[in-house]
Amino acid sequence: MFEINFENEKGEKSMVWQNSWAYTTRTIGVMVMVHGDDKGLVLPPRVAAVQVVVIPVPYKDADTDAIFNACSSTVQMLCEAGFRAEVDLRDNYSPGWKYSHWEMKGVPLRIEIGPKDLANNQVRVVRRDNGAKTDIPTGTLVDQVKEILTSIQECLFNAAKQKRDACVKVVNTWDEFASALNEKKMILAPWCDEEPVLFMFIDLQEVEKDVKTRTKGELGAAKSLCIPFDQPRLPEGTLCFASGKPAKKWAYWGRSY
Repeated sequence: MFEINFENEKGEKSMVWQNSWAYTTRTIGVMVMVHGDDKGLVLPPRVAAVQVVVIPVPYKDADTDAIFNACSSTVQMLCEAGFRAEVDLRDNYSPGWKYSHWEMKGVPLRIEIGPKDLANNQVRVVRRDNGAKTDIPTGTLVDQVKEILTSIQECLFNAAKQKRDACVKVVNTWDEFASALNEKKMILAPWCDEEPVLFMFIDLQEVEKDVKTRTKGELGAAKSLCIPFDQPRLPEGTLCFASGKPAKKWAYWGRSY
């Protein structure tokens, strides 16, 4: 789009390939900040590289080989069922150390297998998001793991949505906008959405340019974030919070830190 050219190995002018990392890297950062806790990452099951980790818990005088074999066969069963599962058979680390290690990596589900589990033909399942522990019969493990991972995904989404909604403030006037901005809120405001003009190589509405100018300060100027696809009802006669002109739609605003 900027017509950037370079001279290739044939001495000819060629266009460069351009890309943008804005969406990918930022969503990873948001995921880490929204879901992470003091133990480390908390990854949603749908995007986690490892969804389930299986850890042997051999006690003194336990049949270590039998426990390790049970762990390996459990991972094989889960992988065949379509889950992304791994087993941690390292013998130079304690089970507790492994728990902490995989919690820090954000793996959604941990399965522990010890001698009592082996004797009772069961496993212990521990959720990363809330630490809940459940003993599950081996015969129903696949179905139960599917249900638990679905539950984790929904719980993380709902928790993130609640955090987001708590940070959103709906305003109608400039004074309300300025107040919400100082409260570090994400703002939903009625906007006139006029035709853009070219400003510093960016298509920018004159009204938005004015908002940036009026809010510029130590904390950073305000800018439009996005226009939601699902538009709230816009009552007839609603005016733009910034220009006072008739509003056409609702838009999210926030500071550019």
